[in-house]
Amino acid sequence: MWLHFLTVLVAGSMLPMQAGINAGLARDWGHPLWAAAVSFGVGTLVLTAAAGLLRLALPAWQQIADIPAWSWSGGLLGAFYVTVMVIFAPKLGAATLLALVVAGQMLASTLLDHFGLLGFPQHAISGPRVLGVLLLFSGVILIRKF
Repeated sequence: MWLHFLTVLVAGSMLPMQAGINAGLARDWGHPLWAAAVSFGVGTLVLTAAAGLLRLALPAWQQIADIPAWSWSGGLLGAFYVTVMVIFAPKLGAATLLALVVAGQMLASTLLDHFGLLGFPQHAISGPRVLGVLLLFSGVILIRKF
């Protein structure tokens, strides 16, 4: 279990690096959309190469046809997220940017859990969960102010 936590912690620590790298890419390429496109393009190449090296079988056409329509929106959400990070990283700084990201993630996650949406197990909103989200938003204010 600790390995899971450590792996996710390391992945999370890469988000501000990604935002800074992509913001520099936007400067160099002249527009945030180009930076996001390059970021997604490199990611697509790496994931395609990894799938090829692991010799993963492609799903059957019927499996693809049976996927719920909303499942295809993940790429759209990712493109929006990366583009927003590229635009606002230089304006907000890494700490404020990621504090807002984490607070937004917790707010959305609490609602997804409460209603059991998108395949998440249902966990009712409770006082301690609401307090946790409020504390995160308080953290955003403190990080931004100081």
